[in-house]
Amino acid sequence: MAYDARPVRAPRTAGGMLKVLARVAEGPLGPMLLGKTLLASAGIPAFREAISDDPMWPLGSPRNVTEPSTPGAPFADLSPLEAAGHAPGPEAIRTVLDFSAAYQEGRSTPELVAQAVLDACAASERLSPALRAIVAQDPADVLAQARASASRWRDGRPLGPLDGVPVAIKDELDLVPYPTTVGTAFLKDVPAQDATVVARLRAAGAILIGKANMHEIGIGVTGVNPHHGPARNPYDSARATGGSSSGSAAAVASGLCPLALGADGGGSIRLPAALCGVVGLKPTFGRVSEVGAAPLCWSVAHVGPIGATVGDVALGYALIAGVDTLDPNSSPQPRPTIAGWKNADLRGVRVGVYDPWFDHADPAVVASCRDALGILVAAGATVCPIELPDLGLLRTVHLVTIVCEMATAHARYDRQHRREYGADTRLSLALARMLTARDYVHAQRLRTGLIRSFQAVLANVDVIASPTAACTAPIIPADSLATGESNLELTTRIMRFAQPGNLTGLPALTVPAGYDADGLPIGFQLMGRAWDEALLLRLGRVVEAAVVRRPPKILFDLLASAAPRVVK
Repeated sequence: MAYDARPVRAPRTAGGMLKVLARVAEGPLGPMLLGKTLLASAGIPAFREAISDDPMWPLGSPRNVTEPSTPGAPFADLSPLEAAGHAPGPEAIRTVLDFSAAYQEGRSTPELVAQAVLDACAASERLSPALRAIVAQDPADVLAQARASASRWRDGRPLGPLDGVPVAIKDELDLVPYPTTVGTAFLKDVPAQDATVVARLRAAGAILIGKANMHEIGIGVTGVNPHHGPARNPYDSARATGGSSSGSAAAVASGLCPLALGADGGGSIRLPAALCGVVGLKPTFGRVSEVGAAPLCWSVAHVGPIGATVGDVALGYALIAGVDTLDPNSSPQPRPTIAGWKNADLRGVRVGVYDPWFDHADPAVVASCRDALGILVAAGATVCPIELPDLGLLRTVHLVTIVCEMATAHARYDRQHRREYGADTRLSLALARMLTARDYVHAQRLRTGLIRSFQAVLANVDVIASPTAACTAPIIPADSLATGESNLELTTRIMRFAQPGNLTGLPALTVPAGYDADGLPIGFQLMGRAWDEALLLRLGRVVEAAVVRRPPKILFDLLASAAPRVVK
């Protein structure tokens, strides 16, 4: 089937008009007055006519798993990371190993860094407009973690390379002592314990600096949140970060931390990482525990790291991946590994490219990503032409799957809190309620064929390359600040290359590939076979080594001798 590059057509709405549209869609006449138009713009009529198969979720085959020998120990062997040695990060950008080296050499301490984080976060809120990367922070808790870490360093017994390093946590994951609001204004319960991934980072000595902003309930990809304010892009504060892990990417890009946790149901790690010029990894489905993550979209959800560099992401991944006995989806996996990730000789690696899809992006994006392909070829890789059928259908199948699961997850709040969501979220949930149980089941049956088509392609190539997003960071419209916006055309452009990874469960990495004429970052995506994150990190490291990184306009240096300040 030929690739359909026709643009999605739907009117953009925001402000008062979006509020009216949401109310009408929620009302008893909504399906009759708006249903046909809204569903048609989302591709539902053609989707309902598509031939389907038996349903299949992206679960791997059970394999032998070796448990860590001691509680809190990482599942993956960290020695391949440590063997890479310490190299300074890109210009003025601090990495995890920069902090670890500073502590080891006595140039700084976790206590000094923790205070610098608090000062920088406060300074980021005094900017005009405010950065809004971190939306909840307990200074006493942050400093207490830092004192414990400093004591370990003084005693010569740090817990590892992450000990004393600041890490931000997306507001979709439980982190004591903060509420998990999922970007809403009404969810305020404080969890009794950390999410599994958070607990693993805490066990590694990370200083957990607070909750990062996010698009409300993860149902959008711009990062504009009417309740907490929009997270701003450090490369241009008039621009969006992408979402939904908006604050996590902004925090890393602006230097508030070299590592953060995000969650990805439709690109929500990779998209903000790409638009903010940092690195993001969506691991294989089930690779990382979802215990303690808000149950928003259980069959397409992935937790993963966002980092300043590929090395930071490799470390974060190695620490959080692996079986959690409380998460059945995490059981059928081999032991995580990052072995070979620093091998820059790519001879024998086959990179699949579907040209019509790859080139369906802004010219600057295509040019930079073609350059990234050239970097891989120069290192020995071979580019192989491939075909990926039914990508238009895949977009709709993913849409039906994720919005139905989100609407179901939040059905318990609907009666009491419907009017407390942002208008954009209300409209999206109203659209989801217009879908039927038959639509959801049909989507899962269609998903089977789509998964098999990607598996067939990956039987002949090692990775599939594409841009991460079809555009760079868009301007945040003023009329969206109080309500969010409904902009299907923009959403489709941002998400075009992200959805296959979620629907199939295959791992995907975004790495910076260059900048457009406005100096806005461009991301390059690599998607691989299940459980093969190490290969993605290996290829990402090769691209990273050849691309000159530009520091953003908003960048704090937590290791500076003076108080943290905006570098540029």
